[in-house]
Amino acid sequence: MGKLIKEYSRATDWVYLALCVACSVLSVLTLISIGTYNLGGFDTDMGSITGLGGYRGALVQAIASLLGVACAILLSCIDYRAMVDAWPFHVAGAWGLVALTFLKVNLGPVSLGYAPGSTDNYSWIRVGPLSLQPTELAKISFILTFAMHLDMVKNELNEPKTLAKLLAHMAVPVLLVHIQGDDGTAIVFACIGCMMMFVAGLSWRYIAGAVCAGVTALAVAVGFFPDKIFKNYQYQRIMALFHMEDPAYADITLQQNKGLISIGAGRIFGRGLFNEYHNYVPKTENDFIFSYIAESIGFVGCVLVLGALFAVAIKTLTTGLRSQDKLGTYICTGVFAAMAWQIIINLGMNLAVLPVIGVTLPFFSGGGTSALMMYLCVGLVLSVYMHNKKSLFDH
Repeated sequence: MGKLIKEYSRATDWVYLALCVACSVLSVLTLISIGTYNLGGFDTDMGSITGLGGYRGALVQAIASLLGVACAILLSCIDYRAMVDAWPFHVAGAWGLVALTFLKVNLGPVSLGYAPGSTDNYSWIRVGPLSLQPTELAKISFILTFAMHLDMVKNELNEPKTLAKLLAHMAVPVLLVHIQGDDGTAIVFACIGCMMMFVAGLSWRYIAGAVCAGVTALAVAVGFFPDKIFKNYQYQRIMALFHMEDPAYADITLQQNKGLISIGAGRIFGRGLFNEYHNYVPKTENDFIFSYIAESIGFVGCVLVLGALFAVAIKTLTTGLRSQDKLGTYICTGVFAAMAWQIIINLGMNLAVLPVIGVTLPFFSGGGTSALMMYLCVGLVLSVYMHNKKSLFDH
């Protein structure tokens, strides 16, 4: 056993894993702070502790992160080619769970197609006190299958028939997730697929044509058919970005305005993670955890947090560049795209430059499924690092 541990230690990228763990540690500390000051700490009855109360999110995050690290290490020991070859199994498992959410039924302690809070996003499965969002696991399956598809057609990528099949491959999960009501995740799926095709060598004429067509279609849709393209609350969230101070949009802009106040209150060094006073922001523990971090540790702390996330993303890309085959490069690109676009969209939500669409901040936002998914992605990257690499200067 000792020999195996030594061999693994020499073969893996401990810096990469350590950066991810550091993000998770800060996430748990932040969730403990949120549980203490924003969610009321422990549930109490006449002064005695009766439940975890606000600390439940921190405990779930800690357990999911520890489990995720273990899964990442185990996954990294498996050759990524074997994971790709096992596509029928992970496709059936991940998308089978997604299919169950379309049932929208309650079977005692089990809820299939459960929508948390006041959302109409029925993409969750709940078993007693535990919940799972299968679309997070489906991202990993999609990255593997799309990488396999790109590897198979890399020499004919820009042929119209080949490109049409790739777009169909990408469109199926995007549409399924859209039908569930989780448009934020659907956008992330589309971004993953597009970035993987770009790295695979998609022609600039297709990219330029798609951008022009997309912008034109969106402008026409928003200008003339908003009720056909967007649900009413989605259209209102988009319009609210241009009327942040308008009382008519007060209910819609409340979360983002409070998030901006929280970010500004942190100034340079922040008020302290365990300071008794923090501005209240709805759903701080999830989509708006960045605003709480900004208030707690200030601009300097935000730079460190974003620096850590940037380092994780860059090391993901460089691992792909070191891969001796295109398959490893495509897998790492898919993971990078999942991380990068979630970071961009989440920050855009917190800074009120993008509408609120329920996209989490990788490693930081509370949620066991999200944390576990990120570490499974880390395991894929470590598998590429360990099983097929070359120097960046090799030709």
